[in-house]
Amino acid sequence: MAKISSIIKKEKYKIEITSPTGNLVIADEPIEMGGKDLGFSPKELMASSLAACTSATLRMYADRKEWDLQEVKIEIDLYFLPKENKTVINRRLEFIGNLDDAQKKRLLAIANACPVHKMLSNPIEINSQIENNLK
Repeated sequence: MAKISSIIKKEKYKIEITSPTGNLVIADEPIEMGGKDLGFSPKELMASSLAACTSATLRMYADRKEWDLQEVKIEIDLYFLPKENKTVINRRLEFIGNLDDAQKKRLLAIANACPVHKMLSNPIEINSQIENNLK
């Protein structure tokens, strides 16, 4: 389970996001949307989550297999298509190291099995409720 807290005050669209251990991320909207572009936009944070999870999953797998994976580079494009009510995520991966085609193919399969990929490609249920006195 992930537990995140956020707060927005009077400064337009600047959101402070904190983890239970005190890590802090600033989210904001781009200038053209009325923000000050002080941090990642919410969509960028979603794409970042997939990139981070994919990277860590691939590193763990390659290390366990003792493969010569020196770097993983990932680019993610995330689009929401309102007319279709559909989200499209394009993820491009580059594997740097002494790897054969079979290893690269296996790494692609592992990328598609990272936990965030699984969450985003399966049904999602969001439950919201009003609370008083959140921390």
